[in-house]
Amino acid sequence: MLQVSGVSPDVHRLLLVEDDAELADMLTEVLADEGYQVDVARDGQRGLHLGLTRPYDVMVIDRLLPALDGLNLLTRLRSRAIGARALLLTALGTVDDRVAGLNAGADDYLIKPFDLDELSARLRALCRRTSDGAEALPIGTGRLDLGLRDVVLADGTRVALSAREFELLRVLAVRPRAVHTRAELRRRVFDEAAATSIVDTYVYYLRRKLGRTAVRTVHGLGYRIGEL
Repeated sequence: MLQVSGVSPDVHRLLLVEDDAELADMLTEVLADEGYQVDVARDGQRGLHLGLTRPYDVMVIDRLLPALDGLNLLTRLRSRAIGARALLLTALGTVDDRVAGLNAGADDYLIKPFDLDELSARLRALCRRTSDGAEALPIGTGRLDLGLRDVVLADGTRVALSAREFELLRVLAVRPRAVHTRAELRRRVFDEAAATSIVDTYVYYLRRKLGRTAVRTVHGLGYRIGEL
């Protein structure tokens, strides 16, 4: 999936938001053994920070969390166009609870106590939906294909992108009216880079491949998505 911070493109990045330290440690070990790169947050505020600043393929979120509960956390992430697949873990198993979770933006719902094999199977299914889905984000007359991770021009031509080019363009295209500062883009796409100049370098790469209007410069502020 996302090739950032030295991660293999075949590794799925997973955010685990769970306040039970023993359960979080056990799930981290199990999921890491299955090939996920796992980041852990022990409360909703930390989960919100990680979800907004790092790219993930899938999120596992406890329903009842300190600081910010799981539903509120997921609602806030969805309101910021964070599209990572989300599975809610909860001890609340009524129909109304499940409906509330799905309405908040969850893709799946698993009731505690749960079987680890079932959790693994559900996460694999969510990752397949992330990888194989035909979702796309519009960019003027073209689109960013989130499944194949390339750009489709108006005439049908496909333009291949590197992992970081794709992620930078995705962050811009998810919120087409937003202006993103260079510091924000460095944090969200190039979190291991020391200098914000890396953002300018990759904007240059995207413009060289897609044309100068693909990414717009908002002088004194940053960048926003343009048109193809």
